[in-house]
Amino acid sequence: MPGLDEKRGTQRQQTLTAGTISFDGSGIDCLVRKMSGYGANLEVESQIGIPDSFDLVIGTERSNHHCHGVWRKARRFGIAFD
Repeated sequence: MPGLDEKRGTQRQQTLTAGTISFDGSGIDCLVRKMSGYGANLEVESQIGIPDSFDLVIGTERSNHHCHGVWRKARRFGIAFD
């Protein structure tokens, strides 16, 4: 069960997986720090130029999730899968 300060309906599982934020033919490397079936917590070097909607590609899982940003803070941001 999520903690009292948890705003989402499901717990995200800790993970440290390399991913790519893909949009308009470009790609930005990221680290997927937490993930659930509904979204993820990402870490990037810089959020400059990352649009509100993009694809998250995780090569080790061979998965591609279309998603949108929910919150941003410094080098981390939360996304929800569309």
